[in-house]
Amino acid sequence: MIEISDLQKIGIGLAGFGIFFLFLGMLLLFDKGLLAIGNILFISGLACVIGVERTMRFFFQRHKVKGTTAFLGGIVIVLLGFPIFGMIIESYGFFALFSGFFPVAINFLGRVPVLGSLFNLPFIQKVR
Repeated sequence: MIEISDLQKIGIGLAGFGIFFLFLGMLLLFDKGLLAIGNILFISGLACVIGVERTMRFFFQRHKVKGTTAFLGGIVIVLLGFPIFGMIIESYGFFALFSGFFPVAINFLGRVPVLGSLFNLPFIQKVR
């Protein structure tokens, strides 16, 4: 089992709250305050989980420039007061940055007891 430090536990909580606030901000008709809080919490949680240096290295890799520009640009646009347009750009950047992580996350979720049975349904396995 991998040891998780207290800082990483805090980071998981921050990232989780960030995703929650982003979801809540979109649910409440793109409330720019909630979206801004969600963005800040998500990025700070990511920095706590993997470290500040590795976060910088992740975002500023040469082949991820388009995704990083779109993600961070979307956050700036949300903070400037254009939440719908900013979230569209930010979503593109998020998928461009984290697309390599999705298969790992799906395989992990397939091993979780309750979710694993859902991921083993025939029509979902075709998508996997």
